[in-house]
Formats: sequence, structure tokens, C-alpha cells
Amino acid sequence: MFDALGFHKVASGLAGFGLERSARIVSRVARILFSAHIPPEARIGEGTRLGYGGLGIIVHKDAVIGRNVLLSPGVVVGGRAPLHGAPIIEDDVKIGVGAKILGPVRIGAGARIGANAVVIDDVLPGDTVVGIPARPVTKRARTLSFPGESGRPAVRGAA
Repeated sequence: MFDALGFHKVASGLAGFGLERSARIVSRVARILFSAHIPPEARIGEGTRLGYGGLGIIVHKDAVIGRNVLLSPGVVVGGRAPLHGAPIIEDDVKIGVGAKILGPVRIGAGARIGANAVVIDDVLPGDTVVGIPARPVTKRARTLSFPGESGRPAVRGAA
């Protein structure tokens, strides 16, 4: 199936042969069909996938996206004024719907970015971040209790 990433690959190939004008035309067609802006200059690794064909995805021309990355719909991988530079996303990263990764940040391998998170700082490999601005999720023990009980952890099926 042809999606915005397929158009990007064609545009990058054309740009590599010095056919800049043709590359721009292919990129504009993808923008019209998918509302996606993925310039030919952006470097995207093998195995990377775009959710729902890449609807609403915006990628900075200087961004580097690793292998086997998932970009969900509405993701922005962009710059942040007045800072110079674009995000670097390492391999095996999953990015939730509507997330924004802004400025010269590095997203470590295997990281997870929650839906609608706004990432403005580096994310360590394997971390999961959520919120605005994005912060790492800390794991905490959960205890269940039933109405009328206080202070006693409840376990389903226990007598």
C-alpha cells in the first residue's frame, strides 16, 4: 500500500539523483493526499511505520528517525524557536497519537512517547514519557480496596 512514507522514499530517491523539483512535487502530492509534510531531506530508517498512512504527520527537514519507529497520526517532529536543530529519534521508538517532539532533542532507543505528549527534553533509552511537558512515568504499587474497607489491600478472589 502506498502511504506518505512511500511518497517520501520516492522523493528522497529523486533528490538523490539531483531532481530537486520533481522531489518537491512528489512531497506536495503526499501533503495533499495525507495532510503529511515529510520533506525529502528527512532521514528515515528502514522498518519505520506511519499509523493510518501518515495522516497529519509533520517532520522537520533535518530530523533523523531510526529504524522500526512507529509514528502515529498527528505526530510532529519539529524545530523549536529560537533553538537550532531537529529531533533525533533512535531505533524501536513508539510515538503516540498527537505527540509533539520539538527542538534539538534525542529520543533513546526503545522509548515510548504517550499520546499528546510534548517532548522538549531528551528521553532516555527505554523510558516512557507522558504529559505536557513530557515527564518519565514512574511505576507505583497499586492496591485495590472495596467500598467500606479502609487501609486493607484487596485481592480479587481472596476470602
